[in-house]
Amino acid sequence: MSIAIVVMTDTTQTNSFDWSIRVQSVILSSFFWGYLILQVVAGELANRFGGKILTIICVGVNALASLALPMCAYYGGWQTVCACRVIQGLFQGFLMPAAHNLLAKWAPLNEKTRIGVFVYVGAQLGTALQLLTGGIIADYWGWSSIFYSNGILGVLWAILYMVLGSNSPQESKIISEQEKRYIQISLGHVGGHQKLKTPWRSIATSLPFLSVVVAHCGFKWGFYTLLTEIPTYMHKVFGVNIKTNGMLSALPYLATFVLSFPFSFMSDIIINRKWLRITTSRKFFNSIGYFGPAVILIALAHVPAGNVTLAIILLTLAVGINAAFYSGYMLGSLDMAPNFAGTLMGISNTIANSMAILSPLVIGVILSDETDIKEWRIVFYMSAAVYIVTNIFYVIFGNSERQYWNEPCAE
Repeated sequence: MSIAIVVMTDTTQTNSFDWSIRVQSVILSSFFWGYLILQVVAGELANRFGGKILTIICVGVNALASLALPMCAYYGGWQTVCACRVIQGLFQGFLMPAAHNLLAKWAPLNEKTRIGVFVYVGAQLGTALQLLTGGIIADYWGWSSIFYSNGILGVLWAILYMVLGSNSPQESKIISEQEKRYIQISLGHVGGHQKLKTPWRSIATSLPFLSVVVAHCGFKWGFYTLLTEIPTYMHKVFGVNIKTNGMLSALPYLATFVLSFPFSFMSDIIINRKWLRITTSRKFFNSIGYFGPAVILIALAHVPAGNVTLAIILLTLAVGINAAFYSGYMLGSLDMAPNFAGTLMGISNTIANSMAILSPLVIGVILSDETDIKEWRIVFYMSAAVYIVTNIFYVIFGNSERQYWNEPCAE
């Protein structure tokens, strides 16, 4: 949407919409209105029934809504576009809790960081590919083709995963018995079929888990500020056209994809060789992923409007270095309570994504003139401050050791 909306509101193009910046901000944030609602429910469902069915529903419904969105825009206006976005958000709320649940069952302990990063960095690669191709698709076939291509790919993926996917190694028919034994021995009882009663009071009063939630909030504010605003920033301040905009906007997320792998391998080596305790390692990499972008965003705030190259370099570094967080707080709930990984991710994602709703709306208020670099400077200062404060909280209170409440009495 962040790419498509630039073309959708370009009045020099045919089939465009005269939507104000306030309306555009509402459209960009509306996804998250639905996204918040089912996160905790999805975590509980994943713990009870496994992550496979939730993932299929998530991608399938999102694909169908994407196919419907252009017609909704033409015949229902921005209100029905928001409705499609809310539906997409509602069912995409299944994804992170389901993925966390699947990781708890599939990732051997000594490979957890690498596998966890490999899974979650797919979001960055997907973002990069969408930003890279979205402008080209819109330029040649119109903005509606962005949504049609997404919808078709989503339907095909859901069918493929329905055939190949499994809730756990025990259920899989396409891996060897040797691999199943390897994963089971590594995880022990973790990832088994026990149905445990969720220790809500212990979760609510856990300071280590609260520190994960705070760090998650900081990431969401910074990341979604950049995700939703980079195309507009490049278009309005630097005058980059939509095709180039898509290519340049993809660079930071390609950098995240590439840099996440050395960070994750370093983390696993450090932990497996006991150079640092797992808690210390998580805090170390999280600090790289937060303090680095904070410093770079402050520098970005002072880039002259005509210096496109420097702006792109700094944006790429800011988002790329942020990849270290995948080896930081992101795996915290898997470390501390793998039996409830889906539920913990649901809770954390629900709270954190309030920042993803808030940031585009706040930016919409700040940016009365989207071409004014001084107003953008406020946006970047704010994101840098959020990164710094939330990471300090995580460093002080974070703890990745297995929590006592991970093993309550089974029902």
